[in-house]
Amino acid sequence: MPAAGIRAAGITCLPGGSDVARSLSSRRRERWGCAICHGLVHIGLMRIRHLNVAPSVHPEAYVAPTAVLSGEVRIGRGSCIMHGAVVAAEGGPVEIGANCVIMENAVLRGTLQNSLIMGDHVLAGPHSHLTGCGIADEVFIATGARVFNGAQMGRASSVALGGTVHIGCVVPPLARIPIGWVAVGEPARIYPPGDAEAIRAAIAEVGGGFLPFVFGIEEAADRREQMQAALQRYTTAIARRHRQDEVIPADEGDG
Repeated sequence: MPAAGIRAAGITCLPGGSDVARSLSSRRRERWGCAICHGLVHIGLMRIRHLNVAPSVHPEAYVAPTAVLSGEVRIGRGSCIMHGAVVAAEGGPVEIGANCVIMENAVLRGTLQNSLIMGDHVLAGPHSHLTGCGIADEVFIATGARVFNGAQMGRASSVALGGTVHIGCVVPPLARIPIGWVAVGEPARIYPPGDAEAIRAAIAEVGGGFLPFVFGIEEAADRREQMQAALQRYTTAIARRHRQDEVIPADEGDG
């Protein structure tokens, strides 16, 4: 890749004689030198064309320089995607409405089975994790909270610090999931984090449990067989779908 193309893609290539390259220890240069000198260190916003679809960002939205947007992602008017956040359409779209804030290091993923659709005026806190779920308007998702595949959060509901809305759970409007608690079922039943057996039993009622629900594997298989089947299917799908991914140059407009 020529230097001009590397710069356009937001990639920095450090020549071996540069001050930065000289400052690296010999061990670090051995470990990183190839990547650095061949332009594989990416600096700045990473937009990826995935499955031939590029992310789309409203002109009045803000995306931080260290965020990642991949595939069929749409960011609405006035929304802010902060540093380190990853928003990835992994087979299913991710739609973020207007005036939302996706905070530092949050991960939002759409899947083939479940798109991620978010309404307006939503806050997803730092290190939160949302996969293939529906988030209505005015929802608050606190730091480290998780909303899993097939879950739905009703308008103005919330999940507090470290809380979980599990697979297929339906949280009604205005409902609050307390700090660290786990919501399961339709309608949502809320369990304290120490109630592991009840949580496991409630999850098993939803499509046979997490692995069968998310990966579509045989419910009756033992745990070893389930993990083998799930990871064989998952790794094959990831490799196939991402093989043709393309980093979008910084000077190319939003999709």
